[in-house]
Amino acid sequence: MPSTTVRFLSLGAFFLCKASAHGHVSEVLINDKSYCGHDPTKVPYGPQPESITWTNGAKDNGFVISTASALSSPDIICHLNATNGHLTADVTAGATITVRWSDWPEAHWGPVLDYMARCPNDDCTAVDKTKLKFFKIDEMGQLTRGTVPGKPGYWANNKLRDEDFSWNITIPAKLAPGSYVLRHEIIALHAGGAEGTTQMYPQCINLFIKVMALHSLMACLRRIYILLRIRVCCIMFLWMSGVMQSTSSRDLQ
Repeated sequence: MPSTTVRFLSLGAFFLCKASAHGHVSEVLINDKSYCGHDPTKVPYGPQPESITWTNGAKDNGFVISTASALSSPDIICHLNATNGHLTADVTAGATITVRWSDWPEAHWGPVLDYMARCPNDDCTAVDKTKLKFFKIDEMGQLTRGTVPGKPGYWANNKLRDEDFSWNITIPAKLAPGSYVLRHEIIALHAGGAEGTTQMYPQCINLFIKVMALHSLMACLRRIYILLRIRVCCIMFLWMSGVMQSTSSRDLQ
């Protein structure tokens, strides 16, 4: 029979988990293939399998606070004390991938944003995160306003929660092939009534972008078409200017 101390410890752990149940990216779906995400809450209990997602030190599924010092620190890039993911997943430019969160509180409303950055030397497993130059590929904020004063309305991360904690991200179709870090971020505004209280939840994922074969073929055909048009235009210009006509007359003599 468990002791009273053990029961209280168990209850304490339960309430601690419930209180910190913000979430992390637990799965990434690419071309019907599932990639497990890094779970920071399990780090204290043993090593985790290698992943395409970056590790982070938010052992309670916590957040990066929006103070000036935190927002200017490396933690805002890929989360608290984040380190490179050891694996990389292939995805075709123009394809849609799905990231699934382990959980997300209903009351933590706010936007969802996605960024990408090219990795120097096409190696995101060893890139210095402070050297990454991110560009935004999509964002979603408030979808509907609150019906009464003081109500937040319906936000992007409410949508994420309602869709099985999942979020679809379309990779830009014209993105150059190579290795990229995808930075997927939820921002929680529920506590943002004072400066520095907004909560940031960035998550990073290693991707290798491939160019669609048909897209490459069409690009090649367009180049051939342009070259042929230039050749035809040159021939017509020479003919109309009389150069080819005079040459033809000499050949006939």
